[in-house]
Amino acid sequence: MRVCSLSSVKNRIVLGQPLPFSVRDASRMLLLARGQVIRDEAQLQELFERGALVEVQELAEAVQPSRRETPAQRLARLPADWDRGSRDVRQALGAPIAQLASAIHSTTDLLLSLIECSPDVALSQVVRQPEAGAGHYGVSHSIHAATACQAAARYLGWSVAEQRRAFQAALTMNVAMIDLQARLSTQVSPLTAKQREAINEHPARSAEMLSEAGITDTDWIEAVLKHHELADGSGYPNGATDISELAEMLRFADVYTARLSSRANRPAMSAQQAGRELHQMADASPLAGALIKAFGIFPPGSVVRLASGELGLVVGNGEKAHQPRVAVLINGAGEPRLSPVLRDSARGEHAVAALLPVQALPMRLSDEQVAGLIGAV
Repeated sequence: MRVCSLSSVKNRIVLGQPLPFSVRDASRMLLLARGQVIRDEAQLQELFERGALVEVQELAEAVQPSRRETPAQRLARLPADWDRGSRDVRQALGAPIAQLASAIHSTTDLLLSLIECSPDVALSQVVRQPEAGAGHYGVSHSIHAATACQAAARYLGWSVAEQRRAFQAALTMNVAMIDLQARLSTQVSPLTAKQREAINEHPARSAEMLSEAGITDTDWIEAVLKHHELADGSGYPNGATDISELAEMLRFADVYTARLSSRANRPAMSAQQAGRELHQMADASPLAGALIKAFGIFPPGSVVRLASGELGLVVGNGEKAHQPRVAVLINGAGEPRLSPVLRDSARGEHAVAALLPVQALPMRLSDEQVAGLIGAV
């Protein structure tokens, strides 16, 4: 990551206006996400004195005040921003206790701004998870669970503050075992006694770490502590029975998004399979229902076959759950189209006939291509 000092680009900063780039400290920790505001000269001088930095690539991508960024241009750089956000989450969740709270708040600002730019692209990233062993599973699972919680909270009509709390609670519910999660995603041997102990203790330890870091939101802390508890008292770590809605939502998002990822010892489930399993497990909970409905039967990023024999990518939910909007990439004869065509699956000849694995497409779609297809509708 090439960086330059914030002071060297101070001419690009307008006090009280959204920043066109992120600001980092000397250890590359995110201080202010792109779009946040430097309030006054005193805050700016404090950042200079701390040796604040700006990533050179992000500076080059920053929008000049003299021109407006088009929606297409914003979507084109979304995948790169999500990659950058993933790196920031990894750094934030591994930050020293003294820096943990500020790091979590800053990376939350960044990720929520990316979701706001395109909620469908965010959902597609949860659906189109990388193969087992690619990337850091503990980090990616935290992001996916947080994205799912925020989507369900939005579907339920929770306030912006409540959506943010749900996102942050999910992002941090496993902070005490992030690296262990990554190891377990590729482990085929049984859990060791030490690993099982760490798993059993991680809700309490995660809540303790957040409290030590200065997080004072008791609803957030309690949800992290109880996200593996069950109403019948059979959960852990304490066998509690008084479970908040937020804690329950975290548990459902944890299970649902984990099912969508592949492990060394099992393939990823489809959204339909994961939703069916969650529905059975949740006993008709409205929270689980909201999570399933927020993604839809055929979430953005899914590959489907239409009744016409065409193959395409789901680019958004339609008026009904089983009638998504589909960008057709392969015609009925099995030949790639020169350019995608949008199909309304509410029409009989274009109805969805099957949900397919990502590998069913004869071409590999990059994250940039997926974002472009979703943004084209």
